[in-house]
Amino acid sequence: MIWAYTDNRLIVILTAVFIILYALYLVRFWKINQKLKVRKRRLVWKMMLRSLYFLLFLVALAGPSIGSAMKEIKQEGKDIFLALDLSQSMNAQDISPSRLQRIKFELKNLVKNFSSDRIGIIIFSSEAFIQCPLTFDQNVIQLHLDGLNTNLVPNYGTDIAAPLNLAYEKFQADESPEPKSKAIILISDGEDFGENLSGTLSKLADEGIRVFSLGVGTETGTSIPRGSSVVMDPKSNRPAVTRLEASNLKMIANETSGEYFELSDISQEIPQLINAVEKLEGTVMASRMVEASANKYFYFLLAALILAMIDMMLPVRTLSI
Repeated sequence: MIWAYTDNRLIVILTAVFIILYALYLVRFWKINQKLKVRKRRLVWKMMLRSLYFLLFLVALAGPSIGSAMKEIKQEGKDIFLALDLSQSMNAQDISPSRLQRIKFELKNLVKNFSSDRIGIIIFSSEAFIQCPLTFDQNVIQLHLDGLNTNLVPNYGTDIAAPLNLAYEKFQADESPEPKSKAIILISDGEDFGENLSGTLSKLADEGIRVFSLGVGTETGTSIPRGSSVVMDPKSNRPAVTRLEASNLKMIANETSGEYFELSDISQEIPQLINAVEKLEGTVMASRMVEASANKYFYFLLAALILAMIDMMLPVRTLSI
């Protein structure tokens, strides 16, 4: 038998308290009934009943597990690249406090759900760069996420094909002998001024690399802050407005058998994104056999409650007047 609660101090304390209180009860009972005829046999049965269900309560508290079986625990892993748009439009504040600050907060929670997976970070705007190579080290990933800002990349427009192509090249260059599930989480407002996106998507689809796109922003959009002013549109000489272009991101996800999710003022789909990526079948990285057993405390607790109810509803007469 295996016990879930191995610290016996609480059980010893509860037993001592029960014995002391029940002893005081018996002494008080005896003093009150000194001159009356006491049926000792019934008093003994009463004490035995209470002691029995108290003992059952203690056993239930200790958490007994009866029977055991060996179970194989498999640790599966995937390779995931986070491709994060760091163009100036990610400073827009249509999502509080800003698109970038909000996504940094969400990503720090997201990566915690993939502790057995290798995660890498790609940052991009008009060009794409590896910010963090694929790694299991969660501390390194969190450190890189903390330092993300729009000054890390050149900002001459947004080319969504660039990070996807870079992720493809890194996946292809991986010399790991085990075939792994590969995925890209593309985070952007969807604005794209690049070329050759269709060719990149075809390569990803052929290799079974899924792209899960996360649209950040709102359809109404807002101006783009730059220091104490805003980014101006050179064509109209008015403040440039950035909007969520969901159609681009949906198309990317659809072409690679991925899914599209949104983070906006009305949609908070980070949990759905996590669930979708978790459903990807990972490669078995390691396995081990563990002894599994079921906690049977409920049966002891149920028996104790039944006896306690009997004690309350059918009290044993101890006096005969």
